[in-house]
Amino acid sequence: MDAGEGLLVRRIREGTVIDHVEPGKSFVILKVLGFLDEPGERRISVVVNAESRKMGRKDIVKIEGYFIGEEEEGIVAVVSPRATVNIVRSGRVVEKRRVRPPRRVIGIISCPNPTCISRKEREPVEPVMLLVDEEGPVYRCGYCGTLVRASDVPRLIRV
Repeated sequence: MDAGEGLLVRRIREGTVIDHVEPGKSFVILKVLGFLDEPGERRISVVVNAESRKMGRKDIVKIEGYFIGEEEEGIVAVVSPRATVNIVRSGRVVEKRRVRPPRRVIGIISCPNPTCISRKEREPVEPVMLLVDEEGPVYRCGYCGTLVRASDVPRLIRV
């Protein structure tokens, strides 16, 4: 930081900070977690394209008064696999975790294969994605076998 720079967004007292989000993916995370549809009374701060020593550029999401759970962390990992979740209590980070992609993702990611049964309007099936590579992450459609890479996820989000 330059001497003339300060904090971009103030610290939160209680809540969740999702850090090390791939640049431009913070709003996808908020969409998938449902905060864009119903933010409720929560104060949400988003920093887009912040400088990062580790990543070059990153996004940061701060959600005051809300603590995300393991299932939600998995959803974050689908969108931004290298993100970290910081739990803040009384203004201090009390827990820091790397997100891990879930083994199964149901109903969140559409299959990119236009002929997949999960894409047919008359078929009452939710898309099911199965993890085949945690590092990517890379998922495989549970119905047709089509592979879905992390870079494809933002355009395939269903919510």
